[in-house]
Amino acid sequence: MSERRDTPLVQLTLARVREFYREPAAVFWVYVFPLLLMFGLGIAFRERPVRLVRVDLVETAENSKTVKALQDELEQDKRLEVRRQPADAWERRLQRGKSDVVVDLAPSASDKPDYQLWHDPNRSESELARALVESALLRPAAGPNAPTISDEVQEKRGGRYIDFLVPGLVGMNLLGGGLWGVGFVIVDMRVRKLLKRFLATPMRRSDFLLSIMFSRLLFMVPDVLALLAFAYFVFGVSVQGSLAALIFLIVLGGACFAGIGLLIASRAKKIETVSGLMNAILLPMWLLSGVFFPYERFPESAHPFIQLLPLTALNDALRAVMLDGKPLTAVVSEIIVLAVWGVGSFAIALRIFRWR
Repeated sequence: MSERRDTPLVQLTLARVREFYREPAAVFWVYVFPLLLMFGLGIAFRERPVRLVRVDLVETAENSKTVKALQDELEQDKRLEVRRQPADAWERRLQRGKSDVVVDLAPSASDKPDYQLWHDPNRSESELARALVESALLRPAAGPNAPTISDEVQEKRGGRYIDFLVPGLVGMNLLGGGLWGVGFVIVDMRVRKLLKRFLATPMRRSDFLLSIMFSRLLFMVPDVLALLAFAYFVFGVSVQGSLAALIFLIVLGGACFAGIGLLIASRAKKIETVSGLMNAILLPMWLLSGVFFPYERFPESAHPFIQLLPLTALNDALRAVMLDGKPLTAVVSEIIVLAVWGVGSFAIALRIFRWR
């Protein structure tokens, strides 16, 4: 039996097992991360057996009482989640997928109400919502007393899923480029002993770190602009706001994520370590920050924390400029979040950075 344990096959296998369990990053990605991913996706796409459909009611000062009564009536159907929204907010919520159908009370010449149901024909959940709301509105009255219901389709540019997706992909690309293009490069230079040679020069640490950031931005900005050009010519995704404001956000986002890349690479000595750290930052933000679906799917109590993530701030700012045509003054809070993350990460990286 002891002879079998001393064979090269057994000893090499045991050596590989020991190496694996002595690397915390490997253990995390094999055992812990799948559980975290399952937990996050389970919350985002959890079953909602009672409230399935999100309905917005357009409320004004003139129809406030009527809308409140209509909300009470619709909420008797437990499949509907009904909220009142001001006239200047419902359209954007429908475009972003935050509501499935919008009910607007149109002026009526008769005593019976006249409802306009705004929905998105490109979303199956919006079509289902329209049918459920129509049924709920017609149920209390029938015959000549039945309300008038008209369909209003919302399919202008800015409301499609591809319009929602492109800004998220731009933010995701900036995040990945900043982390992999900066963090991985520095650790690779440390592994190959190249940083030791810089240590012997009179070069300042800040000059080296800033050169890595600036060089990455020179590659990143044209890459993102090419992505936007492709989206425009192939899918018709246009920029409703200022192009200068959009470029400013791209540069700010790229600098922010490059600073985070510097921070995670400032002490890492192995490729496996920096890869684990980068994935630990990348994947949760891809999931939480509204890249592929609105982060409103997560519990409302988590929204303030999600909005503090740099990718969330960048995605919200990009969508505000690209889809809503808003100026930079409308996204000041998102700009502050990006600036704090970027400056803070660079300052900490500059302080704790090691050449070897």
